[in-house]
Amino acid sequence: MIPFFPKQFSTRAILIYLATLAAVSIVFYRHIMKLEFIIIGVVWVLLFFLLSHRFTTHWNYPSEGKFVRKLFFTALVLRLVWVTFSYFYYLLKTGIPFEFGSSDAASYHDAAVWFREVGWDVTMDYLNHRSFGDRGYPIYLTVLYSIIGPNVYLTRVIKCLLSSWMCVMIYRMTKRNISEEVGRMAGIFCCLMPNLIIYCGLHLKETEMIFLTIASLAQADSMLHKNKLKLLDVIVEVLLVVSLFTFRNVIGAAVIFAIFSALVFTTNRLVGNWNRVVLISWAVIGMAVLAGGTIATEAKGLWDTRADNQSAKRSYQVYKGYKWAEYATGAVMAPMIFVLPFPTMVDVDQQYNQQMMHGGNYVRNFLGVFVLIALFDALFRTRNWRDLSLMGAFEVAYLGIIAMSGYANAERFLLPGVPILLVMAAYGVSLVSGRNYRWVKIWYWVVPILAFAWSFFKLGTRGIL
Repeated sequence: MIPFFPKQFSTRAILIYLATLAAVSIVFYRHIMKLEFIIIGVVWVLLFFLLSHRFTTHWNYPSEGKFVRKLFFTALVLRLVWVTFSYFYYLLKTGIPFEFGSSDAASYHDAAVWFREVGWDVTMDYLNHRSFGDRGYPIYLTVLYSIIGPNVYLTRVIKCLLSSWMCVMIYRMTKRNISEEVGRMAGIFCCLMPNLIIYCGLHLKETEMIFLTIASLAQADSMLHKNKLKLLDVIVEVLLVVSLFTFRNVIGAAVIFAIFSALVFTTNRLVGNWNRVVLISWAVIGMAVLAGGTIATEAKGLWDTRADNQSAKRSYQVYKGYKWAEYATGAVMAPMIFVLPFPTMVDVDQQYNQQMMHGGNYVRNFLGVFVLIALFDALFRTRNWRDLSLMGAFEVAYLGIIAMSGYANAERFLLPGVPILLVMAAYGVSLVSGRNYRWVKIWYWVVPILAFAWSFFKLGTRGIL
């Protein structure tokens, strides 16, 4: 087992990225990205791969307590630096402390400011006419603004704290299920993952939603591993799962599916028979209560209309002139869901936010081979998938739903699956051997081809090649 991210992988990842970026920029020079987005992408890629090697090598020996402190405060510093930089960067570029073409972020802020002024009676009356899955974040922001005032920067500082603690939860959950070394690597990957850092500087709900998702999975995992259940643990888990439904219904549904899967498939080595009976009973009762309410109705509605939503989005894209969009169906995108989204390395339709995140998307693409190695090992070689069923079932359920929707390559919708994918990537890195390294070497060629093909697709589908 490899207990760190090897320098060979780190160096290759950087060289492949630089070569791919140069090739795309030269071939499609009329649509080259602005220099600032190129620099930001290069910095993110260097930061992730250089520090992943350094930290996984040098942080393997301290005690758990010392490692947790290093992990948390390093993640916090990186996020605070980005939040401070992006705050003034957006002010300079857009005139407001929100990203390019901001709609949802500015709306969340404006709504919370208004709710704070009009009071809770008007707020709840307004939200009761909205989808259940759209209520959580506005309520959270309103409560926060009631305490600290409508301060955009401080709100994002709190996002930094939540995201940093999420890295610690990933480490501890991975340690319980796989090993100490893989847990540390997974925590470091989350600490350095560019997109997780970038979203701390956005006024969107993804950072809080990811925190709640990992908290609910970590709490369920902790309960599965305990010899004796406590009522407080169950209450906390219920509150976490219900809160997820107020942010995005499909995530709450995916977490419930993951918990059921873990209860059914996890071996007795980890879960005692009595714990299994109690937890399954709780889950059945909880599902019975939810089944007759608003949550189940909205979740079922989303599932029933998933094909219509996908068809409508594709039709709209074709209508707008995106000629090849009709081919990006769920059947085409689903096999690639563990490596999506692809990086946008060309300047098209003023998609500045996607260009800013292209480095982070490349990181995910490069790590995709290690995710595939981990999946193959768990399913066919060691066949330990039963003891990894909680994290695995969540990832398959959530990404599966997104793949069959119209948002299979939408970075924002795929983001909640990133922390568990990084766990799988860390596990895959640890499994690399002389036998399977040939797949990694093939992947060195696949990644630039995918990035180049995506640039060609984005330009070609708009008829501007």
